Amino acid sequence: MYLRNPDQQLVKVIVSGPFGVGKTTIIRTLSEIPPLRTEEVMTATGSLVDHLHGVRDKTTTTVGLDYGRISLGDDLALCLFGTPGQKRFHALWEDLTRGALGALVLADTRRIGDSFEVMGMIEEQGIEYAVALNDFPDSPHYPEEDLRQALDLAPDTPLVTCDARDRGTSLNALLALAEHVLKLPALEQS
Repeated sequence: MYLRNPDQQLVKVIVSGPFGVGKTTIIRTLSEIPPLRTEEVMTATGSLVDHLHGVRDKTTTTVGLDYGRISLGDDLALCLFGTPGQKRFHALWEDLTRGALGALVLADTRRIGDSFEVMGMIEEQGIEYAVALNDFPDSPHYPEEDLRQALDLAPDTPLVTCDARDRGTSLNALLALAEHVLKLPALEQS
């Protein structure tokens, strides 16, 4: 699919999170174009480094990046770049995150501690972010205040819930990020 408008402004957004949290799924759900995926079947060798705690049914993994695009009107399109979730692929992060306006960090309440490393890397890159709790069927639910404390979120960092398979809730998570980034002082002055 070609861009609707060749003058359309393209904005880079990172979709990140730990291994098996739903990054590929949310990009597939949101993208108006067939998404680019670098997903491969997991092997027995990979199982030595990719711990399946909390994601035992996972059979594939992203080994490079995911890419999708969603237009917001005729003048603006968000380019969604999904990062791989395993530490062994973190060498790609610097290139993937360069020039990003913001990041949507997916988290899983069944294994909330897995999100710390990813959030730390996003913060080290100086990228503003929102956190979206991907609501799996067996996800425990906690009060927002407890989750904010557990994730050590700044008061202004958005925290939303979504189902990465559902376009409506996934779009709401992306909009929470967009609203957060647009409220930043540096952008208000431009």
